[in-house]
Parts: sequence; C-alpha cells; structure tokens
Amino acid sequence: MSRKKRIFEIIQIGNRQDVPSRICDYVIVATIIVNIAVMIMMTFDSLNAWDGLLRAVDAVTICIFITEYALRIWTSEYLFPESTKRRAAFKFITSFDGIIELLTILPFFFLTGFVAFRLLRVVRVFHLFRVNQQFDAFNVITSVLYEKKDQLLSSVFIILVLMLASSLCMYSVEHEAQPEAFQNAFSGIWWSMSTMFTIGYGDVYPITIAGRVLAIIIAFLGVGAVAIPTGIISAGFVEKYNRTKREDVILHRMVVDIDSGWIGLSADEIEQQAGQMVVLVRRDGELFRPDDGYRVQMHDHLAMVNRLAMKK
Repeated sequence: MSRKKRIFEIIQIGNRQDVPSRICDYVIVATIIVNIAVMIMMTFDSLNAWDGLLRAVDAVTICIFITEYALRIWTSEYLFPESTKRRAAFKFITSFDGIIELLTILPFFFLTGFVAFRLLRVVRVFHLFRVNQQFDAFNVITSVLYEKKDQLLSSVFIILVLMLASSLCMYSVEHEAQPEAFQNAFSGIWWSMSTMFTIGYGDVYPITIAGRVLAIIIAFLGVGAVAIPTGIISAGFVEKYNRTKREDVILHRMVVDIDSGWIGLSADEIEQQAGQMVVLVRRDGELFRPDDGYRVQMHDHLAMVNRLAMKK
C-alpha cells in the first residue's frame, strides 16, 4: 500500500478497526472543541490577560485544520477514483465538505464574520459516534428538503408575494399620516417582514385606524403563511419515517459521504469487513448491481442486506 493511500485511510472518519484512523478522529474532534472554546473565550473582556495564549492556541488549531485540508486535497484522487488528480482535487474543493473546511480556515486570516462556520465541523462528532449508522440523520434532512423542494419554493413564493402586497397596502394607507416611516412602496418591506415573522421590533408601525386593521389581517395571514414550510417539512419527515418502517428490516440504505471508510472498496470487501451485502447501487441517477469491477465512490446510494440475517 502506498503512503498516500494509507494517509487517505487514516484521515477518513469511521474506520473502527484502524487504530491510527480512530486516533486521528479523536484528535480532530478535540481540536474542533478546543477551537470553538477558544473562539468563545476570546470574546470575554475579563480574559484579555490571556489573549496571547488564546491566540496561540487558536493558531495551532488552525494549523491542524490547514494540514488536514491539504492532506484531503492531496489524497482526493482516492475519494474520486474515476477522475484525474487535478479533477479530483477540484471536485473536493468545490464540494460541500470542501467548502465548509475552507470556511473554517479563512476567518483566521480575514472574513472574521465567518468564524461561526467552524461550528459546522462539529458534524464530525456525529459521523464519529455514528448517531445513525445505516442512514445518516443529516442525509435524512437533506433528502426530505430535496423531495419537498417544489412545495417549499411555492410556499416561499407565497410569503414573498404576501410581504410585497402588505408593503404596498400599508404604504397606501399610512404614507400621508407618516411619510418618513413609509416613504415609498418598498419602505414597508421591513414592517411586513417583522409583522409576518412576529419579530415585532416596533420601530415602524401603523398609526391610522385603517393601517392598524390592515396590520391585524396581515399578522394573521403571516402566521399561516410562515407555518406552511414548517408543515411541509414535518410531513416530509413523517413520510420518510413511514417509508423506512414499511421496508424490510433486513434491507439497509446508506449514502456514502466524504468520511465513509468504504470509499474505494469493492462489494466483496464491504461484505468481509462489515457483514453487509451490497445488492443495489444508485449513482448519478442510474441503478445497477455491483460487479467485480465496482468500487465505492462518494455520493453512491447503497442498498445492503445483512448477511447474518439472511442466513438465519
């Protein structure tokens, strides 16, 4: 095994049998926790005396993030074995995980407002401890949002139309009474948004009787409109859960992510290591059975059967 392939296996998350890989997992998680703790502590004026130490710890953790990011780019050819080295590196850099890792590094140099993106690295904790080993909870969320995207876009469009209509209506009844607050048709957008989403800052509000009656109507409509996306997403989760429960309990589904320890393995190797028989694979919308030349790639959808359960 080449040194590069071995490094790729070590930095991948989830290989419980590989001791160096597990140590790397815990080091990264500890680094994330320390980095977030330091980030919070640096906001306290009472800890200014420790500013030098905190900045030094922050610099060390950032160096670890940069090293990991560079190693992932260097070994990306094993993550995307069907692509050339440059193409594989580009795919990783432009992938969701690659962008998140980059956003955790940039705030150290500039764009300090993006420092909150480091919190997304906590996702690794869920990968490490495998909250849902067969079907990652994050994949459930993304799949539900994708399945319901048309309904969600329609509901967002309805909200935007309602906001624009309420702004125009409020301008027509309030402009003469308070021209500074409602200067034009778009000046009521802030008021309509704060009313529909029940923020209620109170900096802009109607003072006429017609305006207040209209505000009551818009507030009621806003509560219903904003509740639509929530209902759609909730119904999507219920449907997803019911579909999963109706399926044979022996059959498992898994979406291969960037931290899967199965990337590059064949179906036979997965069966030997995990006792799971890969029966179907979906890749780029195509469904096929794995053959001798099949190798797992990121974003593959695997349908698997527990080998021991089949023997029983």
